[in-house]
Amino acid sequence: MIETDLAGQLEGLFYEVGKAHHQAYIETDGADPEWPLWYADYLLERLNALLDAHFTKSELVHMLVLVANEQPLRAPGANWARYYAKFFIRLYA
Repeated sequence: MIETDLAGQLEGLFYEVGKAHHQAYIETDGADPEWPLWYADYLLERLNALLDAHFTKSELVHMLVLVANEQPLRAPGANWARYYAKFFIRLYA
C-alpha cells in the first residue's frame, strides 16, 4: 500500500473513532478519562489489518497514551487525526 493512501485511511479511521467516541459520550461532551480503552476496542482489529500488525489491546492503549501526550508537545494545534496516523505509520509501516 502506498504510504499516502495508508496515511489517508488511518487519518479517516482516527477521525471516525473520535466522532464515534464523542457520540457515545455526548452527555459529557465527549469527556472520558478512560478514552484510550474505548478507542482501543474500536480500533484494534482495523489498525491491525491496515498496518499488517499484531499488537494487543494493551499495547494499543499504551501507544494511544503515548501519542496523546506527544502531539501537544511536538505539534501543538496540529490536526490530531493526521498526527496520530503519522505516529502509527512511523512505528508500523
